Amino acid sequence: MSTPQQVVTHMMQHDLFSQWLGISIIEIREGYSKIKMTVRPEMMNGLGIVHGGIAFSLADSAFAFACNNRNQLSVALDTSINFIKPIHVGDELIAEAKELHNGKSTGLYQIEITNQKNYLVAQFKGLCYRTDKRLITI
Repeated sequence: MSTPQQVVTHMMQHDLFSQWLGISIIEIREGYSKIKMTVRPEMMNGLGIVHGGIAFSLADSAFAFACNNRNQLSVALDTSINFIKPIHVGDELIAEAKELHNGKSTGLYQIEITNQKNYLVAQFKGLCYRTDKRLITI
């Protein structure tokens, strides 16, 4: 039987995009993840703020780690994000994914993204579909 940490470690080893973002794991437990990253200059958009896809991607990674860490392959069915405050270069972002529902075939997660001042900068909600496949075999 695999642990949530083993599953997420396996996922991170194969997730080149999360690696490119510079994501590191803070905490993993069943149905939960907390991750962080630092915003770099190449993540800016033409308006002088960080591209919304960066916050979305960070939240999406936290969502994936939380909904897959029971070693049951789960994929996104629906996601949404609300951008609350601008994100700037140098900000350290933390995404915390909490499970709201763990069903047989679906799971619902809320992800809050905060910055180094503990300001809520974005809120993400994700619905996943659970398959009968395993991510890793031990």
